[in-house]
Amino acid sequence: MKIAILTSGFLPVVDGVTVTLLHRLKRLSKLGHQVLVFCPSYESLESIYPNWADYTGHFLPGVEVINLPSASFMGVEFERNVTSTSYDLVLQRLAQFQPDVIHVDEPDRLFLGFGKIPAIAHAKTHQIPCTSFYHTNFLEYIDDFFPLPAPLQTLVRWLCKVFITQRVFNAYDVTLTGSKTTYEKLQKLGIRNALYEELLGVDLTAFSPTLRQDLFFEKTYGIKVGDRTKLLFLGRLTPDKGWKFTLKAVPTLVQNLGSNRISLLIAGDGELRDTIRQSLTGVVDFYLLGRVSPDQIPALMANSDFHVTTSKKETKGLTLFEAFAAGIPSVAPAAGGVLDSIQPGVNGLLYEPDSTADFVEKLQLLIEDPDLRQRLGQQAREWVLPYGWDQAVDRLVSIWASRLPVATNP
Repeated sequence: MKIAILTSGFLPVVDGVTVTLLHRLKRLSKLGHQVLVFCPSYESLESIYPNWADYTGHFLPGVEVINLPSASFMGVEFERNVTSTSYDLVLQRLAQFQPDVIHVDEPDRLFLGFGKIPAIAHAKTHQIPCTSFYHTNFLEYIDDFFPLPAPLQTLVRWLCKVFITQRVFNAYDVTLTGSKTTYEKLQKLGIRNALYEELLGVDLTAFSPTLRQDLFFEKTYGIKVGDRTKLLFLGRLTPDKGWKFTLKAVPTLVQNLGSNRISLLIAGDGELRDTIRQSLTGVVDFYLLGRVSPDQIPALMANSDFHVTTSKKETKGLTLFEAFAAGIPSVAPAAGGVLDSIQPGVNGLLYEPDSTADFVEKLQLLIEDPDLRQRLGQQAREWVLPYGWDQAVDRLVSIWASRLPVATNP
């Protein structure tokens, strides 16, 4: 099958969209499909991503990545989005490639860059399937990145819902999601073509409890955490990831436990880096590890005691899957797509969103009970075993194939 993929991002940016695409491309290449990928160029961010060119051109057998002219996105220093002038190149390459199917990741974000709904006109003209994937709850990001008075905020969200979210996603043959909770949200948003399937996964070979080793953090990062309990935060240091709540809660946790019981390991980068450093200095033992490459994350996970996220806006939460595969439990708010992934008392703990008291209580449970951490970690590994990337990508390929005309159906 010849597959064209338009995506809002790719490596070296590390997030749910880019990691998902990486594993899809590996599987599609192995299966012998031909894939053409369009993504923003990161050349202008070479100081941040010096290896950006490693992920362009003929990236894998049968896979070519085309970097499109790009501009900054939402004022985030390490993000890019496509530009309106880049769409002509998309059309030219689509015409040359003649795909059997087109898939679009985060078409709402691409719409803001291109100024048109990505790939729809080409797909209709050539009578080929065109699918989309709902990765990010952008409507919920408005509060974080564009603080406005409440009445105006409500109006802006409604306008974005009607003229961007509904208009864009309903234009596709299907809007895919890998989360049952997100599927229900899409229906409430008025997305009529939503389809839920288990389309997201984790690399069960790379992520493994066997990666645990003595003195890992001292050897790898030059830091001495001693016998303190290691709490890992992994992701962008941006407002949407719940950092305001986290920074408010940490002093209460330290007050209850003392300052020498825990170490916060913060892997990622973003605009809140300095705010986090200033807020935590003198309060708790913490380490800002910066951006961690995908190949280093499995060992980082396995050598932490448990994973923490305070984001209420995840559509799935791939880092939870990675934690489970590494054999450690997660603590997360009972909100968004993480509700599909965490079974309280089985593979992690959920806390009441925005409740500092409940959040601290759940953290203390795991900090003070190593046996509970171990039991939940073992159960988490068992729980995530059915969610390998091969199975997830094969399901996606089946969806694409089912929508092809009979004559071209592989």
